[in-house]
Amino acid sequence: MTTDLSWMLEDIVVNVPKARHAVLLSADGLPRGATDGMATKDVRTISAAMAGMQSLSRATSHFAGPGEDRQWNQTIIEFSHGWIFLIGAGQGAYLAAAAAPDVDMQQISFRMHRLVARLGNNLTSPPRVNTESPQGRPDGPQGQDEVRGGTGIPIVDLDGVVGEVRGARHAVLLGSDGLPRGATAGMSQDLADTISAAMTGIHAYSRATSQFAGVRQDAEWRQTVIEFQHGWIFLISAGHGAFLAAAAEHDADIEEFTTRLHQVVPRLSAYVASRGQVSNA
Repeated sequence: MTTDLSWMLEDIVVNVPKARHAVLLSADGLPRGATDGMATKDVRTISAAMAGMQSLSRATSHFAGPGEDRQWNQTIIEFSHGWIFLIGAGQGAYLAAAAAPDVDMQQISFRMHRLVARLGNNLTSPPRVNTESPQGRPDGPQGQDEVRGGTGIPIVDLDGVVGEVRGARHAVLLGSDGLPRGATAGMSQDLADTISAAMTGIHAYSRATSQFAGVRQDAEWRQTVIEFQHGWIFLISAGHGAFLAAAAEHDADIEEFTTRLHQVVPRLSAYVASRGQVSNA
């Protein structure tokens, strides 16, 4: 392993009330440092999960919208018992931090980014990750997120949210098996399938980090938020093991968007069934 930078990570837990842990990891999931009090096994688990999370997050950039600047900014996971934050820490490195539910989110974000600037002496490159493929083209179907046709299962309630919230783009409902149950008008089956597969993986990685946020018997995952330079992606629970993935432009009213999405979730139960038994009544 390269130089252990654990001592630098203590800045977050010492100076941010309600912060719990911090881990520095490489892009291939190897830990480069962790705050005191974490078991070696837990550090390895978190590092692997966060690396997988970031990789899948990059693969969904086209869902958030078109644009030449599709850089990933951060991923935030919300549990009933705490938060997890993931940001870039230079080329091939990431910084993850966990905190209690009532942490000052602006303060922990400030400390994390300040720490990344300090880590710059040990890790090269600015703390942002480009979402382009090795060939220099954006991830996804050649950068096209607007598609013809549709899934064949339009969900009127989701169309209403996307049509009425400024900057909202798409939404797709996933069943417990990870397959799409329906989507907003205009999404192709290919796009729905691709995003559903990525979101299923992101949900699995999110749940694997639960202990990092804190140990609770009744711990419950609530949502995962991915921020890009050009937009946002939200993954929220839709009950019965189902999930709702939605995307919006970066300047969208995300508070209104997420509120509306949570309000519509109870009305989606008719679609949450095994594929082939979907009702769009």
